[in-house]
Amino acid sequence: KALTRGNGVTGEDVTLNVKTIKDLPQKLTGKDVPKLIEVRGEIYMATADFLALNERQSKEGKPAFANPRNAAAGSLRQLDPAITKERPLKFFAYAWGAVEGAMPSDTQSGMVKAFHAMGLPTNPLTKRCVSVAEMIAHYRLIEDKLASLGYDIDGVVYKVDDLALQARLGFISRSPRWATARKFPAEKATTTLLDI
Repeated sequence: KALTRGNGVTGEDVTLNVKTIKDLPQKLTGKDVPKLIEVRGEIYMATADFLALNERQSKEGKPAFANPRNAAAGSLRQLDPAITKERPLKFFAYAWGAVEGAMPSDTQSGMVKAFHAMGLPTNPLTKRCVSVAEMIAHYRLIEDKLASLGYDIDGVVYKVDDLALQARLGFISRSPRWATARKFPAEKATTTLLDI
């Protein structure tokens, strides 16, 4: 099954559409795949694919998409999986929900490596850091690469690596105490007003 996050409690069943995503395996591989695992991640559209899609939309006399995020979300929620199949969607696995059987790892970073070993795409910029200085340096490295990443992001998420510590820290309302997002500064540009 593949479901959207929805309102946090109820999502939409998008199984048939997700099956059309080329970089997602139809079956997980490896020797340590749990009997049941709920994999969470991000479906996105690469910048170059988004631009090509909008060019195709324009040639066909259809409206352009506003941005890659909207294009990905709209593509995923199509009623006809054949339309979704024509859209260049990609996926990064980064979290999990229910797991039946042994956990593949006792750390966040180990779980991401386990996803990769199962055949799921993971973000190659994911890194385990051992100090605040290393976390800041990695944030700066990604910030410097923003223009060349090939997909849109608005920041990084710092997470406690040890899953036992994550469990002890728990949640506040719906957000975890063991993770925090650090956004990149808003992009700025200078414009010239030519006429009013």
